[in-house]
Amino acid sequence: MPDHLIPYIDIAALFSGPSSARDTADRLIGEAATSIGFMTVTGLPGDTLSPDLRRRLLSIFGLPEDAKRKLYRWNFDPTRANVYRGWFPLTPGNATWKEGIDMGPDVAYGPSRTRPDDPLVEPTPLPDPADLPGWHQAVQDYYRAMEGVGQALMRALARSLGLPEQVFDASFEQGISTLRLLRYPPRTPESLAGAGDEARVTHDGRELFMLARAHVDSGFVTLLAQDGVAGLQAQASDEVWVDVPPRESTLAVNFGKLLERWTGGRVKATRHRVIGGSAERFSIPFFYEPAVDAVIAPLPLGGAADFAPVSYGDHLWDATTKFVEQAGIAHLRTPRGVTRAS
Repeated sequence: MPDHLIPYIDIAALFSGPSSARDTADRLIGEAATSIGFMTVTGLPGDTLSPDLRRRLLSIFGLPEDAKRKLYRWNFDPTRANVYRGWFPLTPGNATWKEGIDMGPDVAYGPSRTRPDDPLVEPTPLPDPADLPGWHQAVQDYYRAMEGVGQALMRALARSLGLPEQVFDASFEQGISTLRLLRYPPRTPESLAGAGDEARVTHDGRELFMLARAHVDSGFVTLLAQDGVAGLQAQASDEVWVDVPPRESTLAVNFGKLLERWTGGRVKATRHRVIGGSAERFSIPFFYEPAVDAVIAPLPLGGAADFAPVSYGDHLWDATTKFVEQAGIAHLRTPRGVTRAS
């Protein structure tokens, strides 16, 4: 398979028992994960990706600015207690040009999934239900659906690697997956002031703007619902940037650095970016993540390089606090170290 092509895979068979169709899906997922590290998938259960559900989730961007400010994180409003979850506004002068909100498992399961001793498990600030009727239920439904998709894909990867299909399950119990809602508005002259050349990009002979700079995700599996507006690109092995099609009723799927390490380099963590022109763009990424104190240790994979076990929470905090939207918070969490077996 030329790695300039983003595989398109029907994963419906993953949500039922063993079958030849599931074997085929496993093989295609394994091939995509170990080659280009990107794919688009269809065949999700129910109305998970319906246009109506997407509109309800994204309706939060229609809130007035004062309502959004009540959701700000500490680094944008020092009067707020939340430092990891919550709203991040547009930040002029950077290559990144987006606003949005990061939400944790409490949006689906309530306060029992929060802890006072770790900002990675803090409560998510949410808008008043009266301001967005039906929004909270839509968030809960979508979060739980994406957890199911994430688990199904991890089991498929395990089978494709010749591992027991549930080898990853225990690490993801009580996971701290993040649901992010994003808006990329057209860049303005004010947004570009001080951003330098990094904020502009030439692609296919066109002068465009950078909306999210090139990066590799830090964790495991990212499930991205797009809005039909092109802009997401993956970098192939020859460093050519490849468009990831924003097909309706599909998810774009890519893998993170820690999963690459966990699988001995077999699964590829691929650089990607978002570019754009004059069109407003929305997206809904879901980062499928294990428990904050899950220990990531070598798997029984022949020929895989050994590595020192790492606490997921420590890895996540070190990685994510380097991004613009989390700038200035690195000192607010002390590394916990390896505290439990995976």
